[in-house]
Amino acid sequence: MSKLVAARQVLAVKDLAVSVAFYRDGLGFSIDFASEDWCFLSRDGVQLMLGHCPNALPAAQIGDHAYFAYIEVEAVDDLHAELCARGLAALPPPEDKPWGMREFMLSTPDGHRIVFGQETDAA
Repeated sequence: MSKLVAARQVLAVKDLAVSVAFYRDGLGFSIDFASEDWCFLSRDGVQLMLGHCPNALPAAQIGDHAYFAYIEVEAVDDLHAELCARGLAALPPPEDKPWGMREFMLSTPDGHRIVFGQETDAA
């Protein structure tokens, strides 16, 4: 039987250069591959694919759960502090959720929502 080995978020972006700068400089991702219309990024084994889609409906207009990514981390408070130090100072602080996760959310330049979460003892 074949084994599944990875899942990647694929996000449509209007301005690839602006988005790449956000993920690289703001979130600390590294560029693994780049072309005119695509950029593959990674950090700590998490992989994202950005596709240049200038005519796509903006994520912010699609609704509450569209273009939503969830990334589980080991130290969510430390990541929050790191991202704030990288210039994302308007981030809401991490909060404990009733489903056993401590989380914070951010929005990308294209309106994609990314939640970073860590399991708590309540999980």
